[in-house]
Amino acid sequence: MRFTVPQFIDYEPKIIGPLTFKQFVYVGLAGAACFVLYFSLSFTTFLIATIFIMGGAFFLAFVTIGGRSLPTILANFLKYSLAPKMYIWRKKEEVVGVIKSPSVAKAMEGKEEELPLKIAEKSQLKKLHTKIETKTR
Repeated sequence: MRFTVPQFIDYEPKIIGPLTFKQFVYVGLAGAACFVLYFSLSFTTFLIATIFIMGGAFFLAFVTIGGRSLPTILANFLKYSLAPKMYIWRKKEEVVGVIKSPSVAKAMEGKEEELPLKIAEKSQLKKLHTKIETKTR
């Protein structure tokens, strides 16, 4: 049996005219705030405040960036900014070379062998790295 899968399941229904419920709440709360400011401020201050409040409400209600609403983007930004971050240091694998100073080169003139490098098999740093990566204690 084959079933059709709905493609547009993120559709928000229009509740009040051409507005969704969220859009109506943003514009309605801004309108109520402007109504209160009309009776409490002078007319020029009221006009300036109304432009900013209603502009912000329309941005919150109607602006979408990349298919996401502005309140969603702002919430994600605040969550990312305030959340603790964990940075993981990863060691670069590099070839270890021997650099001889002139004084060591003079002392080693007769000897053709290289200086031995002592590299531990299981270092404490690797153990700590494994514990952090696997989150064991």
